[in-house]
Amino acid sequence: MNSKHIQEAAEAIKGKISSQPKIGLILGSGLGVLAELIENPKVIAYDEIPHFPTSTVVGHAGEMVIGQLSGKEVIMMKGRFHMYEGYDPQIVTFPVRVMKQLGVESLIVTNAAGGIDESFSAGDLMLITDHLNLTFRNPLIGKNDDALGARFPDMSQAYNRDLQQAALQTAKEEGIELQQGVYVGLLGPSYETPAEIRMLRTFGGSAVGMSTVTEVIVANHAGMKVLGISCISNMAAGILDQPLSHEEVMETTEQVKEKFKTLVLKVLPKM
Repeated sequence: MNSKHIQEAAEAIKGKISSQPKIGLILGSGLGVLAELIENPKVIAYDEIPHFPTSTVVGHAGEMVIGQLSGKEVIMMKGRFHMYEGYDPQIVTFPVRVMKQLGVESLIVTNAAGGIDESFSAGDLMLITDHLNLTFRNPLIGKNDDALGARFPDMSQAYNRDLQQAALQTAKEEGIELQQGVYVGLLGPSYETPAEIRMLRTFGGSAVGMSTVTEVIVANHAGMKVLGISCISNMAAGILDQPLSHEEVMETTEQVKEKFKTLVLKVLPKM
């Protein structure tokens, strides 16, 4: 993907909307419920946008929704792309580039994740304070386009501290217990073994999933502020001695959707 492709995708979206979104949202498995609350929504299927790939995962709708949410102009991805679907990191992160081209300044990334921290429970929400990119892939590999960002972007505040504080304050005001921790991004699509989870806990990981980290790298490269929220959809392998399934992930995100909605809707005006 190059600057021309980014421009063409952005122009196609601009031609269908009249608003100027400043906040982008990427919704993980089962978390697309927020799209139902957007006022004056304009829905654009991914296959209507030049150079966009297709989402193939259950729980990922595969469409952009643009409109107003909590008084803010937003652009929302209902469904993301993953490297385990066979996509290169540059393709997975292409929508983040397009959002930036459209004028988006802040990005909320959400995901369903397995809990590594044994103090967590399925159904918890976790504020992402940092991440470990153990996909061993980086979307910035290759020739750098200086117009898109610096060759060596700083990742010391990959998740913006001011936005973290806004989320913590909002959770306190709304009576929502908000865990905090480090998200570990793996390639997938197989779930982790108990031995791998013990290793990730030793590394300092709090929750584990198969998305987010490459998107956050590109968002930082592009100069966007990032807020990350994980839904702890299950406890990771070996903790409860039970098999893991995508069905369990979807069931848990359905149960947690009300407090997830409340947290995001209330934090948006503070961004």
